[in-house]
Amino acid sequence: MKKENDNLDQLFEKFENQWDVQEMNSDHQLDFLNKLNNKKRPKKNYYAVLGIAASIVLLLGISVFYNNEKPKEYKFASKETKRTDSIFSILIDNELVKLKGKSSPENEQIIKDALKQMKVFDTDYQKIINELEKNGENKQIIYAMINNLQTRISFLQTVLKRIEENENLKNTTHEKTL
Repeated sequence: MKKENDNLDQLFEKFENQWDVQEMNSDHQLDFLNKLNNKKRPKKNYYAVLGIAASIVLLLGISVFYNNEKPKEYKFASKETKRTDSIFSILIDNELVKLKGKSSPENEQIIKDALKQMKVFDTDYQKIINELEKNGENKQIIYAMINNLQTRISFLQTVLKRIEENENLKNTTHEKTL
């Protein structure tokens, strides 16, 4: 222990004139307390909180929207019937996206009527599915289901074709210059 004290004493002797021994100003404590008391409170960033809240509301809204659209799962149907329904549904959804993409003031009424007709097809399809659930699979019900799905796709393609024809007719002039 004595050896350690000797080492410390030697160290202090070595740095004896290099220590900072300046005394603090007598008002130093008052200055420090004034700065401490006058410290400005940081402003709270309400925009960040508002942005986070808006994001949460948006995510909840999206999740509710997607949770309401439950995929059609027919437990009573065979794998082939489910696969057929799935393929046709994807094709119909793609055609509906194309149709809605053509939305414009000129096409508004055509699209509205087409969507109204699609609801009729959907109602008919639901009746077919109820019949399928009630009586099981048979050729007539499967044929009616496939026929309904094909009719929807054909109808949407026809509507899209008519819209394109209207757009082309609008863009071309039938006037002849003399």
